[in-house]
Amino acid sequence: MDSFLKLFKPLTPEEQVKKWKQSIRSQERELDKQLRGIDTAEAKVRRDIKAAAKRNDAGACRLLAKEIVRSRKAKDRLHTSKAQLNSLTMQLQQQLAVAKIAGALKQSTDVMKLVNNLIKMPEIHNTMQEMGKEMMKAGIISEMMDDAIDTLDEEGIEEEADKEVDAILFSLTDGLLGQAGPVGAPLEKAKVSQPAEAEEEDDMEQRLAALRAE
Repeated sequence: MDSFLKLFKPLTPEEQVKKWKQSIRSQERELDKQLRGIDTAEAKVRRDIKAAAKRNDAGACRLLAKEIVRSRKAKDRLHTSKAQLNSLTMQLQQQLAVAKIAGALKQSTDVMKLVNNLIKMPEIHNTMQEMGKEMMKAGIISEMMDDAIDTLDEEGIEEEADKEVDAILFSLTDGLLGQAGPVGAPLEKAKVSQPAEAEEEDDMEQRLAALRAE
């Protein structure tokens, strides 16, 4: 009977905050897992870009470079979400301190802003939406945003992809290309002192010139 009644007994402020903090820690672990996955995938894409550059495949280089840029944007968003989750944990801890004096959790605009921001993140949308509903019932927030989910901003992808290709080519040639400029720009011929080095670098320049001209 007691166990049955506990199912319908409201959680104390301490129990409710503890539950939310556990959920937040779970979401942080999930974001860390996703970050590691992105890092692994990005390393593979970088290797693929180098391979495409060596075979003068300009189209593949650009497509793969865009994936690098998108993964970088995704990581930035995940790191922002982690920081906001950490801020939410601290806000809940402050709320609990107040509740021990006042006897109940108080409404907080700071918590509401954080929850509404986190709900937009597709990686944790469902969990944060459920947590937001619980917080509304508990009186800690007054409203939630709609179900709009942020997507990756594609603005600047092309320009950043060009820069990424430049960086890869710079690495491939041990700095031979210097500031090579946008994809398609002509390359300056590097000056070398040794005949053997000149022949090797000429060959590299010809390959990369062909790549960037496509």
